Amino acid sequence: MKVNRRTAAAITAGGVILATTLAGCSAADDGNDGDAQTDASSSLTVWVDANRIEEMQEIAAKFEEDRGIAVELVEKEYGDVMRNDFIQQVPTGEGPDVMVGGHDWLGQLVQNGVVAPLELGDTVNDFSDVGVRAMSYEGVTYGLPVSLENIALVRNTALADSTPANWDELIAAGQEVVASGAAQYPVLVPSDPVDSDPYHLYPIQTSYGAPLFGISEDGSYDPDQLLIGSEGGNEFAAKLVEWGADGVINTSITGDIARDEFAAGKSPYMLSGPWNLPAFQEAGIDYAIEAIPQAGPEAPTPFVGVQGFFVSSESDNALAANEFVVNYLGSEEAQLTLYEAGGRPPARISAFEIAAADNPDVGAFGEVGLTGVPMPAIPEMGAVWDNWGSTQSALVNGTAGDPTDAWQAMSGRIQAAIDG
Repeated sequence: MKVNRRTAAAITAGGVILATTLAGCSAADDGNDGDAQTDASSSLTVWVDANRIEEMQEIAAKFEEDRGIAVELVEKEYGDVMRNDFIQQVPTGEGPDVMVGGHDWLGQLVQNGVVAPLELGDTVNDFSDVGVRAMSYEGVTYGLPVSLENIALVRNTALADSTPANWDELIAAGQEVVASGAAQYPVLVPSDPVDSDPYHLYPIQTSYGAPLFGISEDGSYDPDQLLIGSEGGNEFAAKLVEWGADGVINTSITGDIARDEFAAGKSPYMLSGPWNLPAFQEAGIDYAIEAIPQAGPEAPTPFVGVQGFFVSSESDNALAANEFVVNYLGSEEAQLTLYEAGGRPPARISAFEIAAADNPDVGAFGEVGLTGVPMPAIPEMGAVWDNWGSTQSALVNGTAGDPTDAWQAMSGRIQAAIDG
């Protein structure tokens, strides 16, 4: 497959544009022009997790062959360890040139000045909009999106031969299956006794017109527009009370319990991510993966998590690092290679189409993800989760009092926490 990149530019965190007409050193033409305007004696250090390091070797070898620049892959534990080590080591000059990571790290990385902007140029159109938005902060793109992950509706096809068009009808259909004795739960929604599960409930909440934040002109989340307390939120809060009283949503049904009960054939529907599919397959469940039905007047928008690659703001080889990220990790071949490593839908559109044809489950989850929104990576989210989850849990459990009062009080607490 042909690498299809044309330009890339590197910009330091200090705002100095590193010059760069990388058209001459791009892999766009044939990937072998050997004309990189980079220091051939330099090398790159890339932090990558164990699940992808083997596949990354192939991509790194291709870069070294084309550009004469060695890439040292360093295996790091994915998650807090990698992110925190990056934040601590980059300012000292000890960190890597490139790191794999989740888009939800971005706000912290930018605030600490350890990640450099990434100019995708025209190639931005090669990637899904939700992927690029996720890798952007205050209108600036900082990362190369690689894969998407989100929830969808999973249907047990032996218990339900179709999915109704709206959420209330889905509940009614599920209750009919329960009444027939074929199932125990009309629908399974993972939760937590104390903190509910705002992540799984978000598409339902947004369907009632109560997103967390408004959107700025540059497409980023605007923390000055807290919308969770809008009128639609009051209606959603009332529905949580109703669903809790009817046993449709139960805060005792944790993620593990929901997975195991669905795998045991005890519900026709479940809100789930792809991480549960191995359990369903092992249990012999025949399933379909579909869009989450609309609950309120608006289309549901599930959260989408995006993984990708970031360039260090202190990289001594910024040009080479940017070219490796944009032209090589962003190529169709690389995105498919990394897809094979983790099974997540690729962020590059052409690679996603190939992956979807290869694996219908990936295609189905990916199609739902394309309708979603990036989970906010802004620091203000730190003021959101606890108030949000505990209020949802109290509403479901019937202990919150008047749902509108409870929802508005929650919104007020979040706003006060944001205001400091």
